[in-house]
Parts: sequence; C-alpha cells; structure tokens
Amino acid sequence: MALNLEDKKLIVSEVKDVAANALSLVIADARGVTVADMDNLRKQAREQKIYMRVVKNSLAKRAFEGSEYEVANAALTGPTLLAFSMEDPGAAARLLKDFAKNTEPFEVKALSVGGELLGAEQIDRLAKLPTRDEALGMLANVTLAPVTKLARTLNEVPSSITRVMAAVADKKKEAA
Repeated sequence: MALNLEDKKLIVSEVKDVAANALSLVIADARGVTVADMDNLRKQAREQKIYMRVVKNSLAKRAFEGSEYEVANAALTGPTLLAFSMEDPGAAARLLKDFAKNTEPFEVKALSVGGELLGAEQIDRLAKLPTRDEALGMLANVTLAPVTKLARTLNEVPSSITRVMAAVADKKKEAA
C-alpha cells in the first residue's frame, strides 16, 4: 500500500519523537518470520516498553536527522524493523537476541546507543546491561557494604572486651 505525503510526514514525526526519548535502538531484518511470531514479538515488546515498528529506510533516515541515532543510517538497508528501548537501555537488545535464537530467518543488523553504532555481533554488550531494578539493587549493595562492615566492627569491640574479661576471670579462678 502506497503512502501519501501526509502519512509519510506522520510516520517521520512519530519515529522522530520516539527516537528523541529512547535510550537505545536495535535494527533488525524480519523477512521470513511468520505473522504469529511477529505478533508474539510485538506483544512482548509492548509489555517491556519497547517501541517497535517497520519503517521505510528513507523515512527512518529523515526521522533520525539531528538525533543521536543518525549514525544508524549506514545500517538502514533492506527491510528494517526498528526497536527502541524506552525505559531500559538493554530491553530491546535482550528481547530481539532471544527472539533471533528461536526464530531462524530473523536477523539483528545493528545497534545504536549513545550516538555510537554497534554491529550485530556486539548485541551482548547491550543485552547484558542490568535492568533498572538490578542496577538499583547493585547500588544498594555497594552502599550498604561499608555500613554493614562498620556495624560488625563496632559490635566486635564489646565482644572482645567480654572475652578478655572472661579469660582474666578464668586465670584468677585457676590461680586461686
């Protein structure tokens, strides 16, 4: 179905707005994937706050103009599926990596994060980023460790005094 000029402007505007707020981008080729598999992928993407859309390359290039995703223009060849992570930078990479493992014709072409274009072979670099909750948990552990160690140290002082006093009392009993 051919798009008229207004439809194209609307698509460019929508993708541009999403790109302005996104944390990362994964570009994939979904040729040969069944409709049922794509529906399942889209459902998972919605649940994980990932914006996914198949966009013509010329429209994607226009949408990326002036954004940090402009570096991804080199990867815009052939049919293109764009997946923007909106809340967790590694969400789209994790989802599409898992999907590509289980779906043979699906192929990740490139990634973009922080104005840097990464090849598909570097998907683990982005997919292994911790989620927000995992990162907060790590931060809590790091900040809690010194406090815990201080509490143990301070708790050890009275215990040491008690052991010394018990040892002195035992010596006096032995001497008497």
